[in-house]
Order: sequence, then C-alpha cells, then structure tokens
Amino acid sequence: MSQFNLEDHSHRRLNPLTGEYILVSPHRSKRPWQGQVEKPQEDKRPEYDPKCYLCAGNERVGGERNPDYKDTFVFTNDFSALLSDTPEGSVDEDDLFKAESESGICKVICFSPRHDLTIPEMEVPAIRKVVDVWCREYEELGSKEGINYVQIFENKGSIMGCSNPHPHGQIWSSKNVPTEPVKKGENQKAYFEKKGRTLLTDYVAKELEKGERIVAENETFVALVPFWAVWPFEAMIVPKRAVSNVLGLTEQEKTDFADMYKQLTVKYDNLFEVSFAYSAGIHQAPTDGKDYPEWHMHMMFYPPLLRSASVKKFMVGYEMLATPQRDITAEGAAKRLRELPDVHYKQK
Repeated sequence: MSQFNLEDHSHRRLNPLTGEYILVSPHRSKRPWQGQVEKPQEDKRPEYDPKCYLCAGNERVGGERNPDYKDTFVFTNDFSALLSDTPEGSVDEDDLFKAESESGICKVICFSPRHDLTIPEMEVPAIRKVVDVWCREYEELGSKEGINYVQIFENKGSIMGCSNPHPHGQIWSSKNVPTEPVKKGENQKAYFEKKGRTLLTDYVAKELEKGERIVAENETFVALVPFWAVWPFEAMIVPKRAVSNVLGLTEQEKTDFADMYKQLTVKYDNLFEVSFAYSAGIHQAPTDGKDYPEWHMHMMFYPPLLRSASVKKFMVGYEMLATPQRDITAEGAAKRLRELPDVHYKQK
C-alpha cells in the first residue's frame, strides 16, 4: 500500500467555518476529458441599452425612473423577497409544522452606469465606490429596528440566476440571521473562546505561510482557494486583519478590498476567456447591536464553470443525497488561477 497523500487519494476535508465536510476525489481529475471545450459567442453589449431597467434614465417595471447616475445607484428592489410590512405571526403544530413570519428590506446596487461592464473590467477607484456603498448600506440598514442581518451579494451570469447583465448586486436585510451566517458565527465563536483569536486570523496566516492555495494578495487583503472548497474554482477574499464587518475597514483596506475584488475576477475571466459566472457574497457580523469579536468578515465566490466556458458543475446524486464532492483539488485550482495573467483578456 502506498502512503496516503492529498494529491492522489480520496479524502474528506473539514470546513471549520461551517463544521461540514466535503469529499475530495483527486484521482478522478486525472481521467481524460472528451467533452466540449469551445468558448461561447462573446456577449457584446452596448454602453447604454434603452430597454435595460437598470441603465441610467430608464424606467423600471414599477414605473419609477432611474436618475442619470454617474457611478453607483441604489434602490429598493421592485420585486423584493422580503418586505418591511410583513405582519408578525407563526405556526407550530406538534413540532412538525413550524413557520414564522420574516420581514426585511431588499435593495439593488448598480455598480456602474455602463451596461457593458462587469467588475473585472471596471477600474479600482470605481469598484471602491461599490465598497463604499456596501459600507453605507450595511450601516443604514443594520441600524433599523427589526433588521438583524445584512447580506450583501452578487450574482454574475445567467447560469447563476442573474436576470439582467447590467453590472449590479443586491442587499437583502432580514429580521432573522440566515442559516449560513448562523453556522459560521457559532464555529467562529467556539474557536475564539478556545484560542483568543479569530479562526480566520490563524487560517490566513497559515495559508500565507504555505502559499499553495493563495491566488493573489496585496498589503491588507488576500484571495485564496479555501482548503475545503466545494465548487471547482471557489475562492474567498479575506482581510489579513480581523475585522468583524465592513464598517471596521480603514480607508486603505477599503481600496485594497476593491483591488482584490478586481484581481480575482480578472483571473476568473481569463481562465476560460469568458465573462466568468459566479455567486459571491460577504459574510460578516449580525447587526443586532451585540459585540461579535469572533467574527472575521470574508467574501465568498462560488463559480459553477468546471472545464471550459460551457461545461458546468452541478450538485447531483451523491452530492445532494450525501455530501458535496469535488475532483479538482483546492491546490490545483489555486495554481491555475494564480498563474493566469493579471490583465483582462479583452485588453490584450
């Protein structure tokens, strides 16, 4: 019997943030691939689309008209999943049928008036304005009575459910803390109480020391493929300093956050030379007025593309019924991303 190693043998990896395991099968990625590898037709969009409900000056479905905005623009979602006037109520029948009302506020953030851009094609100062909006909205929404969590996220690409290609993201704020942040909060608290440091402080320090899963870094932020990654090219952006939420970032850290956002997404686009689809979002401390020294904010990226611009990974079979599984190791994915050019392929 050969000696066990992570590069050749099936194994489980623990995500210490959620307490959940994934199955890694590295030997499967060595099998030959005979599937499609062609690039899809590049989607060439105009700078302004008169039919786009997110472009400056255009009318939205509800009759509201967007202002002639020059950088970012925020508005309450016309089709909000959460509403502020939802009445209080609950159902509980024998612990088998339980439900409770949920209220909140949902907003849309237009990143740029340019209909043809995405984050990797924007300049860092413009992306910094997006970060500033995140900070402002986190503070304003989080200060409202009945809002205890603010979830900032971006869906990029139609395969990730993005209904409009105009560069934009969303913020859903809610009365209750959602499931994923709850799990991460509990595990970070347990680690902090045991070690006296945030989990991600120690994790990032170890990752920087090892270097094998680092994609990019600047003075205050790092982008890496987490050891426990589920999606093929999953990544996370983390401040090197323990910061519980975006309001704790310094001016330099906000700019460095924007820079890392661009660096990672440029590498994503360069991987298959296509506008790379993903769902991304910031996990950070709740806004219920309590102190959360254990929380270390981070931004997660979950991209579905596997082998080319047209071959996607889906959660099926064993992954839906048992546990998530991946073939490409986190180390292999990070190496591929790290070695890609820093200049967007459209600018070559």
